[in-house]
Amino acid sequence: MAINKKISIAIALLLLTALFTFFNWLRLEYLSLFPIGLLFIYLAIFQTEKFFLFIAFLTPLSVNIEEYVDGFGLYLPTEPLLFGFMLWFLFLQLKKPFLDPHIWRHPIIITVLAYLTWMLITSITSSDPIVSFKFLLSKLWFIVPVLIFGTYFFKNHENRVRFLWYFIAACSLVVCYTIVHHSKYGFGEEEGHWVMWPFFKDHTIYGAIIALCLPISLALLKQKGRPALSKAILIIINLVLIIGLIFSYTRAAWLSIICAAFVGALVYFKVSFKLLFCVALIAFGTLYAQWDKIQMVLAKNTHEHTTEAFDEKIQSAANVTTDASNLERINRWDCAYQMFKKKPLLGFGPGTYAFEYAAFQDPENLTIISTNFGDMGNAHSEYLGSLSESGLIGMLLFMSIVAAVFYSSIRLYHRYDKNNDVKILVMGIIVSLASYFIHAFLNNYLDTDKAAIPIWAMCAMVVTMTNNLSASDQSTERG
Repeated sequence: MAINKKISIAIALLLLTALFTFFNWLRLEYLSLFPIGLLFIYLAIFQTEKFFLFIAFLTPLSVNIEEYVDGFGLYLPTEPLLFGFMLWFLFLQLKKPFLDPHIWRHPIIITVLAYLTWMLITSITSSDPIVSFKFLLSKLWFIVPVLIFGTYFFKNHENRVRFLWYFIAACSLVVCYTIVHHSKYGFGEEEGHWVMWPFFKDHTIYGAIIALCLPISLALLKQKGRPALSKAILIIINLVLIIGLIFSYTRAAWLSIICAAFVGALVYFKVSFKLLFCVALIAFGTLYAQWDKIQMVLAKNTHEHTTEAFDEKIQSAANVTTDASNLERINRWDCAYQMFKKKPLLGFGPGTYAFEYAAFQDPENLTIISTNFGDMGNAHSEYLGSLSESGLIGMLLFMSIVAAVFYSSIRLYHRYDKNNDVKILVMGIIVSLASYFIHAFLNNYLDTDKAAIPIWAMCAMVVTMTNNLSASDQSTERG
C-alpha cells in the first residue's frame, strides 16, 4: 500500500510538471500557475503541517506584484496561500473543533481579538471603507492561520524549531543573494538601498527582518543535542546574517538589535522592572527639563546617514536638522499626529494613512524626498500609524498587544528553572520581538508577510508554551 501511494504521488507530480512545462511552452504563463495551484491545494488538504512549514520557507522569498502591476499590492505566493489556508482552517475548526480552548484566555489572544474588533469598528467609520476592509482582511489572513492555527501547530517543540529553521534558512538565502549582488557595486551605500530587490522593497525592511532573525538563529545554535552538521550550518547562517545586517546600512536595525540585546540582558539578570520604571521616569523628567539644551545639541549634529564611518552613521540617527531621511520621518510623524487631532477617537480608518496624509503636511516639514501628493508610504511608526488610522483606542490596543507579548514571554522565561532548549528559545523570541517592536517606533512593516508571519508565529509559540507549562504544572500537582 505504501509503495502504491508513493507511485501515485510520483505520477501526479510528473503530470503536474508536464502540465506546467506544456503551458510555458505555449507561452501561457498565467495558465502555468494552475498545476502549481493544484499542488498547493493538495498540500493544504492532505499535508497541512508540511504546507504550514512551506509557507514559512516561502515568506522571505515572496515578491510583491505591486513592483510589476501598478495599484495592486499582493505578496506572491504567500498571501494567496494564507488566504486559502485561512478558509480551510476555519472550515476544519467549524466541522470538528481541535483548538485548545485555553488559548482564548491568554492575554496575547485576548488583546489581538480586541484590536481586530476595534479595527472592524473603525473600518465601518473609515474615510474609505473599501480600503479599510481590504486592510482588515489582509490582517486576518496573517493572524488567523499563523497566530490561531499556530497555537495548535506549535504545541510540539520540534515544530517550533522546524518553522524557525525554514524561515531563517530562506532568509539567509536572500541575504546571500543580496551580498553577491551588492558586491558587484563595491558594497556602496547608495546601491545598498535597493540590491535586495525583488525580495525586499528596500534596505529598511531588509535590515529589520535580519535583526529579527539573528536572535532566533543564535538561540537555535544554542539548542542542545543538535547534530554537528546543523550547528555548522547555523554558524554559517549567523555569519551571513551579521554581514547582511552590516551592509544593510539600516541605522534603525542596528540600533534596535543593540537595544533588544539590552532588553535580553535585563531579563536574563532578572533586573527589577519597578526599578527600571523609576529610572525611566527620572530619565523622562530630565529630558523634559533639559529639552531646550538637547535641541541645541541636536541642531549642531550634521552627521549624514550617507557617511562611510560606522560611528558617524549611528550619530546621524540624531541629526534632525539636515538629514533628509530623519526629517521626512518627522514629517510623517507630524502628519500622523495632525490626523489624530482631526479624528482622535476613531481615526481615518485602517490602511488609509497613505491616502490621507498629504493634506496634513506642514510646508516647513517638507524635504527633498517629500511629495506633494503624499503617495510614498506609511507613518514610519506602528504606534503612530495606529493612532492616525484607528484613533487613541486603536493605538492603546496595539500597545496592549505589545505589553501582553512581553509580559507573557518574560514571565514564561522565568517559570523555567533549568536552562533547557525551551527556555533558550524563549529568550531568543524575547530578543527577536524586542528588536522589531523597538524598530516599530521608526518604521511599520506588520502589513507585510516578511514581518507579520514570523512575529505572529512567535506570539503563537509563547501562547502554546505557556499553556503547555500550565498543563504540566497541573498534572504535577495532581500526581
